[in-house]
Amino acid sequence: MRVPPELEPLLDAGLIDDVLRPLMSGKEAQVYLVSVDGGDLRVAKVYKDAGRRSFKHRADYLEGRRGRNTRSERAKGKRSAYGRREIEASWRSAEYDAMRRLWRAGVRVPEPYDFVDGVLIMELVRGPDGDPAPRLVDVDLEEGEARRLFNQLLGEVTRMLCAGLVHGDLSDFNVLLGHRGPTIIDFPQAIDAAANQNARRLLIRDVDNLTSFLARWVPDLRRRPYGEELWNHYERATLTPDTRLTGRLRRSSKKANLESVMDEISAAIKEERRRRTALGLPPVRRRSTAASVTVPKTKSRRPPPPSDSASADDLFSDLDALLIAED
Repeated sequence: MRVPPELEPLLDAGLIDDVLRPLMSGKEAQVYLVSVDGGDLRVAKVYKDAGRRSFKHRADYLEGRRGRNTRSERAKGKRSAYGRREIEASWRSAEYDAMRRLWRAGVRVPEPYDFVDGVLIMELVRGPDGDPAPRLVDVDLEEGEARRLFNQLLGEVTRMLCAGLVHGDLSDFNVLLGHRGPTIIDFPQAIDAAANQNARRLLIRDVDNLTSFLARWVPDLRRRPYGEELWNHYERATLTPDTRLTGRLRRSSKKANLESVMDEISAAIKEERRRRTALGLPPVRRRSTAASVTVPKTKSRRPPPPSDSASADDLFSDLDALLIAED
């Protein structure tokens, strides 16, 4: 076969011995089967040019990614030519970094061996017959097998979140059924759970994708909030790699205690008025939708405190006026 130009430098450097055949092509990259060290089989992932990729909403995944090079980060923000090249380079290297982090955390991912000139070299995941493992989307399952796979995959997603990462694009297309169990692939869009505000939404979507696919064989998985339950554990710092999820989430039925909130606002306004009087500061003016109204003064030049029956509008108007006065 014709050797892709991206792999020629690796052949010249002796990092791979031969390019055997293409394995698969996705929206982000072309994957090749290569041999190294006299016959050992591995996978080389060659990323497509940005203009040829179909990955949407990439900005959602870039949030929270920061490098150490401040010049590079400024250029990325300005979207200069150099900045765009740096964004592209960091997008490609992000997968290798994420896979190393997850591999060390014990998540079942292909072992990443090297990242050279924008090409990722990693373990070949083999199926029970020794051939390249099939994707989850390409197999038919029995109910018991589908349930077992779901529990295993939920455990891997849990371990990923414990390692601080969310896959961000997880589905039946990027799960390989290896002989050691389901293996998760494709991580260029992986995000830091603590640094990206989209993490909760993307995690729930990942889990829902797996649930929807495997519910074809296990109907009782449908509409069970495993993703929300998982994120709830993460937020409350109760998540461990061994956390067992139930698919049941007890949502709080408590309503905000408006009276208590009003009391706190009223107390804050009274305290601020006392402070301003003690400092000899003039009373503040309440903003009104109709016109600015001066707060009436008493003979002692001390504004009257809000009454117990003060409305929410009055209290928030007083608070707003106090904040303006502070500015």
